[in-house]
Amino acid sequence: MAGRGRGRGAAAACVLLLAGLAGCGAPAAPDTQTAAVQRLLDRRATAVLHRDRPGFLATEAPTGDAAGRPAAGAAGFDNLRALPLAAWSYRLTALHRTGDRATADAELRYRVEGYDRAPVTTARALRLVRTGGRWYISSDAPAPRAAGQLWEQGVVEVVRGTHSLVLGVGQPRRVLRGYARLADRAVPAVTGAWGTHWPGRVVVVVPRSLEAMAELLGAPASGYRGIAAVTTGEAGGTGRAPADRIVVNPDAYAMLGGSGRQIVLSHETTHVATRAATTAATPLWLSEGYADWVGYRGDSRTPAQVAPELDRSVARGRVPATLPADADFAFSGDAGRLAQAYEGGWMACRLIADRWGAARLNDFYRAVGAHRRREGAVEAALKGVLGTTPEVFTRQWRAYLKAHLG
Repeated sequence: MAGRGRGRGAAAACVLLLAGLAGCGAPAAPDTQTAAVQRLLDRRATAVLHRDRPGFLATEAPTGDAAGRPAAGAAGFDNLRALPLAAWSYRLTALHRTGDRATADAELRYRVEGYDRAPVTTARALRLVRTGGRWYISSDAPAPRAAGQLWEQGVVEVVRGTHSLVLGVGQPRRVLRGYARLADRAVPAVTGAWGTHWPGRVVVVVPRSLEAMAELLGAPASGYRGIAAVTTGEAGGTGRAPADRIVVNPDAYAMLGGSGRQIVLSHETTHVATRAATTAATPLWLSEGYADWVGYRGDSRTPAQVAPELDRSVARGRVPATLPADADFAFSGDAGRLAQAYEGGWMACRLIADRWGAARLNDFYRAVGAHRRREGAVEAALKGVLGTTPEVFTRQWRAYLKAHLG
């Protein structure tokens, strides 16, 4: 007993001694250079937000970086001056110094006034040089694998609609006004289908070309060839879906007729409206099918006209055995398979609206998104909202395809 007691006392003494030694150490010296760079970024952000060109240029290195490249500086500042900003800030995340030169990683966060409920967040890679004891920025570019920004492609033109804000580069103003008219028609149409539980406004981004669109999405252009538009944003269900953007592929969009252009804008606007109810539990056949259902709502075309790939498949006796899988919606995959995936999702949502009603379709969409995970989400919503099972619903969907296609 005594021996064990002495052991515990010795251990306690060692712990106290180590704690005392740790407590007696001098506190780590603050990294004054990191703080200085953050202050530089704060000054730069303030200059951007207040349209202060001299203040912005005061953060720029007088010359280019060590490789002789000119600082991005004035051109980038001038390109974004028309952008209506509610917020713009940088957060320094890493600083790597070698004498009077450094590279830095930073997080840029900005909000478009009147449209963004939460900021766009994007990673930036900066080069810095210290002259006369002060740090300056010699380049400010997207971090590796981060998407580019519209103002890096040229002067941003801004057109305001009743329910929309159109941002374009390299596009005639009359073309941008056309996008605003289509978006202004899409917003009330989507509200009529989904309801008023969303802000009722959209930001449409129109770059110069397909390649420029791909830069904004941080992906290869080949993946978006033939895709007229995509919507960016974060799925969530928190009610604070941040910074959705409808990004247009002007090359593909130009090939569409008037009704096709309207359908595309209504489809993408639906994604903006449903973002907060769209989560990891939501399968793509439902999110894309619902967006198409809203886009084609009120359109006079027959199912065979809207779903030609699926129509041909059904006519040949090849009726899909299951609802489209997420993998079927890959942009870089087979074009026919992609078309059939969209058409199959649309027909599934059309079936629900026809059989149970549009209100029940909305309830089903929300119930699926409210599930904590993908597994069991559709099954639970089918049972709770529509009173059916996945097996029965799939049979009904296949019968619906045969009745309306082929």
